[in-house]
Amino acid sequence: MPTVFFSYSHADEGLRDQLEKQLSMLKRQGVIETWHDRRIGAGEDIHRAIDDHINTDDIILLLVSADFIASDYCYDIEMQRAMERHHSGEAIVIPVILRACDWHHAPFGKLNAVPRDGKPITQWPDIDEAFLQVAKAVREAAGRVTRTVSAPPARAAAAATPAASPAPQSLGPRSSNLRLAKSFTQRDKDQFKHDTFEYIARFFENSLKELGERNAGFEGVFRRVDANRFFATIYRDGKDVARGTVYLGGETWGRGINYVHGETTSSNSSNESLNVEADDQTLYLTSMGMASFGRDRDQKLSQEGAAELLWAILIAPLQGTRY
Repeated sequence: MPTVFFSYSHADEGLRDQLEKQLSMLKRQGVIETWHDRRIGAGEDIHRAIDDHINTDDIILLLVSADFIASDYCYDIEMQRAMERHHSGEAIVIPVILRACDWHHAPFGKLNAVPRDGKPITQWPDIDEAFLQVAKAVREAAGRVTRTVSAPPARAAAAATPAASPAPQSLGPRSSNLRLAKSFTQRDKDQFKHDTFEYIARFFENSLKELGERNAGFEGVFRRVDANRFFATIYRDGKDVARGTVYLGGETWGRGINYVHGETTSSNSSNESLNVEADDQTLYLTSMGMASFGRDRDQKLSQEGAAELLWAILIAPLQGTRY
């Protein structure tokens, strides 16, 4: 059975847990086994255990972020060894782009990264869809791995070298279900909400500018009213054809991020509202589905997904046949 090694920064442990959850079907079917450093038992030599797996596992997932690139151990040791084995045909290396960073110039920059087009997972509107693409890539890679009855040369060589052999404890059976639920305070949720609002504001400002540059006769104007509100206006030949307001909180809609058609400084109406939610691993956003008649209500939205949803409401009138 092909074995999968996670090379990641501990700053991205939550995202790693979500990815492993998406790989559950492959593990249940016996397609793969997975390993990462949280499986190291008490009393085991940490570096020896990691070395054994980075030198022998069949598929190596590089969970790429700025923290991964900044980590001397991840970048200089695990990634370098992974690429050596990839180039020699001993392993398949798959870069998984978790968060936006300057990764194209790294040694793995020429490899086909996942999700599609190397778009960071945290920037996908639906994070589950992004992780599903990674799972499909792992399944495809596992199908390419040739397994023989005898141990592969790399594993046999590692076993013959005392310094590279695992501690006895690592040979015993152990559950892969070691993920523990995380809890998020109201402070965490409030911070995520404010960070998301700032992301949406930047997203709208940049999108309005780009819209004008790409479409003759159109102009997008962004106006920041205060820390909790901004206006977005689109003009065609000087005539306003779309206006929207995005604001935090409100008198009626509570703690959410709200969108309302037109420009308004009141906080008692909304055409769409986003709320911060949490599962056992991460914070995300949900839509009340007012603008989509409930279609978007069940999605777990990233910050980009939330921004795209609100932007689609603003621009929808301009995407009909009369434009």
